[in-house]
Amino acid sequence: MNFVGMLLFMAIIGAVIGGVTNHLAIKMLFRPLKPIYIWGKRLPFTPGLIPKRRQDLAVQLGRTVVDHLLTAEGIRNKFKEPQFLNDLEAWAQTEVSRALESKKTLSEWLEDVGVSGVEERLAEKLNAFIEVKYEELVGQAREKTLSEALPEGLLVKIDSKIPEFSAYILNKGIAYFESNEGRTRLSMMVQDFLENLGSLGNMVQMFISNDTIVNSVQPELIKFLSHKGTENMLTQLLDQEWDKVKGWKVDMLEEKVGRDQFLEFLKRNLNEQIPYKKWLHSSVEQVTALYKKMILEIWVPKVVKAAGDFVDNRIEEVMKRLHLAEIVRKQVEAFPVERLEVIVLSISKREFKMITYLGALLGGLIGIVQGLIVYFVG
Repeated sequence: MNFVGMLLFMAIIGAVIGGVTNHLAIKMLFRPLKPIYIWGKRLPFTPGLIPKRRQDLAVQLGRTVVDHLLTAEGIRNKFKEPQFLNDLEAWAQTEVSRALESKKTLSEWLEDVGVSGVEERLAEKLNAFIEVKYEELVGQAREKTLSEALPEGLLVKIDSKIPEFSAYILNKGIAYFESNEGRTRLSMMVQDFLENLGSLGNMVQMFISNDTIVNSVQPELIKFLSHKGTENMLTQLLDQEWDKVKGWKVDMLEEKVGRDQFLEFLKRNLNEQIPYKKWLHSSVEQVTALYKKMILEIWVPKVVKAAGDFVDNRIEEVMKRLHLAEIVRKQVEAFPVERLEVIVLSISKREFKMITYLGALLGGLIGIVQGLIVYFVG
């Protein structure tokens, strides 16, 4: 073999060895995934570098992310940027506006966010609240009279309403006896009265019909109910009865009315007066229509500002409680090495090829140098 041929041969051998060695070294970063054993002994360099050091890599990545990448100061500075806050507020307003325009009922919307049985739970809470407040108020006043237990303003108001109540009762009575139903009832009362008179009643009916008697009694009864004196008499009677009731002790009134019946009355009326059932069966858009502008223009900016203040004051504590380093460590440990290999090779494919070529180049140069040494020494 001549000199040039020997140098060329040595260069090719060196280039092949250098290129294959570097290519194998790159592959050994990721492969093999598990240790290989022959006759019970683990082969050196198995598993590959990254599979072998995955836990150490995960720990170091977690520390790096927390200490240098996703830092409390970086997040705090981000929340201080006016443009970021404006963008955050605009996004929040858009999302809240979309939610407020929902056609779903409030009950359905609450079901979607995981709050079920709202109507029943509200009724239970309201009834429980009524019972607690009833025991608080009545329990403290059972030995007091009504005039002592009720607020002075309420007593004065009730006293002032008695004349109105008298007029209301009489007006209802007049309207009733002027109606066909009232006339029929009056005729039945006359009939019952005459029957109770026995033979005298029968004799009266022989000469005067029921209709004649009703025609005579009805105007007089209405005149009586319309008379101012009747109203004054009823007002005086109600005043006297109300004065007696005010002298009752609360426990006596509770006993006469019945605790359970009174509580049931309160529950029924308060459940009817508080329109939560109507709200729950109305759409979110209907329920929030009156408050939408206030929510978007006042509440949302306040919430965004509060979030910024919270981040400014408590971000270190939040990040500690999140254990970000631990999260990163677990994610890295769970990340498939095969997937990591594909990602790294896809990103650095050109660079790894250049490393392989560089190994081949260096191997070729070393082969030439070796050839020269062999030639001159030989």
